[in-house]
Amino acid sequence: MSNVPDPSVTHFDAVHPPSRELLDDCVHCGFCLPTCPTYLLWGEEMDSPRGRIHLMNLVSDEQAPLDNTVGQHIDACLGCMACVTACPSGVQYDKLLEATRAQVERNVPRTKRDRAFRRLIFSLFPYPARLRVAALGAVLYQRLRIATLLRSVGLIDRLPGRLRSLESLMPPVRIGDLVRRVPRSVAASGTPRRKVALLTGCVQRVFFRDVNDATVRVLAAEGCQVSIPDQGCCGALSLHAGRSEEAAGFARRLLDSFAQSDVDTIVVNVAGCGSSMKEYGSLLADDPAYAARAAAFSAKVRDVTEVLAELEPQAPRQPIPGRVAYHDACHLGHAQGVRAQPRAVLRQIPELEVVDIPEAEICCGSAGIYNLVQPEAAEELGRRKVANVTSVEPDAVATANPGCLLQIRRYFAPDGISTPLFHPVQLVDASIRGRRPFRAATERTE
Repeated sequence: MSNVPDPSVTHFDAVHPPSRELLDDCVHCGFCLPTCPTYLLWGEEMDSPRGRIHLMNLVSDEQAPLDNTVGQHIDACLGCMACVTACPSGVQYDKLLEATRAQVERNVPRTKRDRAFRRLIFSLFPYPARLRVAALGAVLYQRLRIATLLRSVGLIDRLPGRLRSLESLMPPVRIGDLVRRVPRSVAASGTPRRKVALLTGCVQRVFFRDVNDATVRVLAAEGCQVSIPDQGCCGALSLHAGRSEEAAGFARRLLDSFAQSDVDTIVVNVAGCGSSMKEYGSLLADDPAYAARAAAFSAKVRDVTEVLAELEPQAPRQPIPGRVAYHDACHLGHAQGVRAQPRAVLRQIPELEVVDIPEAEICCGSAGIYNLVQPEAAEELGRRKVANVTSVEPDAVATANPGCLLQIRRYFAPDGISTPLFHPVQLVDASIRGRRPFRAATERTE
């Protein structure tokens, strides 16, 4: 089906519109309001979960058109799913939003500039080979200190908000990480306890290779035989942005890539990817060639912290003295319900104090491509998150999603704060290897 907007469509089209049954689950009680980032920012009813559900109802009942106004309120949603956690009625806002975003993407025309920017994102980020080429440009940009030059003459501040956000989120890049080959398999240490296959991710494998390396080392140390199939994008970015047909194509190709992997578990270390992969059964439910395979695949998907929490530790942990603030990535905490496991895994490290942060349920503003397409709102949320993180005076921050790492790092940097950020598995890896990834404040002041 074409994704070209159909100007004749004024209401939801026939392709999986929001379910009337799911819409009727919402009793408009308002428990979602305090947890919704955009409602907290703007106080607008239509930018709350129940307000957006009201819009869905109006369009579904043909009392309002599916137009740019509806599209703007749907686009403004981060899709963080904090409302799903808070809802006492069990409203499946995640499914309603996914269906409505696909409707908006197909049927609401966007401006030429918006279409061009989104085309740039989706022709680059889901393709690791293209990302590597872009990363080489980033290496030159960073080593030649071009950003410093552009800021000194005020050019960065003159860029449109979206391009300014794209520039500021650029992570440090090492050429060695771009050219190093990924092993196809890694043997378990000692007696094998589990066979697993690892999703390497797109942004993760290009810009966060050290997280993948740590994941493989920790899994192997804990008795997992790790296979790493040749693979592409899982489709998470596309799915969360309403590009459902594109996401389904990525999902099919990933299923084919893992088809020969006879494993117990598919391990993911990216929260957004994991949440989408656990829903492949729903995404491909209408595809007779893939529906059963997708459901079986999804049943095997686990976040790396879930796997480590299930396995009794066999590799000794060495102390890491210090205080780490744990930030719940929305697609891990809200979408997957994985909150206790990352904390439990971190608390297995001797002398590491794990602390929660205020407003833990509120999104940091990353949310897939949100901080690129909605930069102003994302900046407010990013600064709010960093203020909450710094309020607990941590020596380090841990979170299980690359987007969160980049977003939080961005708003630490302007204030001259050098608090290091890690994926939880990196801290476990450091503990097993007897390395000190950071120094506690008490040690630095002695």
